[in-house]
Amino acid sequence: MVARRAIGEDCQLFVDANGAFSVKQALGFADASRQADIRWFEEPVTFDDPAGLRHFRERAPDGIAVAAGEYNYTLDDARRLLEAGAVDVLQADVTRCGGVSGFMEIGVLCEAHHTDLSGHCAPSLHRHVACAVPRLRHLEWFHDHVRIERMLFDGAPAPLDGAIAPDLSRPGHGLEFKAQDSRQFMVGESG
Repeated sequence: MVARRAIGEDCQLFVDANGAFSVKQALGFADASRQADIRWFEEPVTFDDPAGLRHFRERAPDGIAVAAGEYNYTLDDARRLLEAGAVDVLQADVTRCGGVSGFMEIGVLCEAHHTDLSGHCAPSLHRHVACAVPRLRHLEWFHDHVRIERMLFDGAPAPLDGAIAPDLSRPGHGLEFKAQDSRQFMVGESG
């Protein structure tokens, strides 16, 4: 309830267990948290337990969207979660799932399974490809990723009214590495 009081009633509360709970623990947490009105429960149980995710999803309080998939590395990983009915929203991370092509293929699977897709972190890398998938729910805005993106890349997005969009004046994903700014983080000698 502390989180609900902190964000107020006008915001949706999202929770990420990062796969730490058993199914029984996740259900207990969701039940004990009913008054907080959780709307998104990311990895209530580990992503590699589609049956456990489905069990949780079928028994969770109404209104909670179950999400998982940030650790999908292959199309088969995504397919297993979708075919098991394990998630309300499948996540994909362009830096893990085979790049832009892998993300697009997962987008096609989501469309075929009538399941929304969420881009996991790295909004600078997801914002352009996310425009091309039909069932995109949203992009995760993870503040430490965004801070690093802004430190190391020109062209990192800044939200406007809670949304970001590709910068059509820049080629490709719109990013340019700040080589000079990155030197302070260099470890060891290069070359």
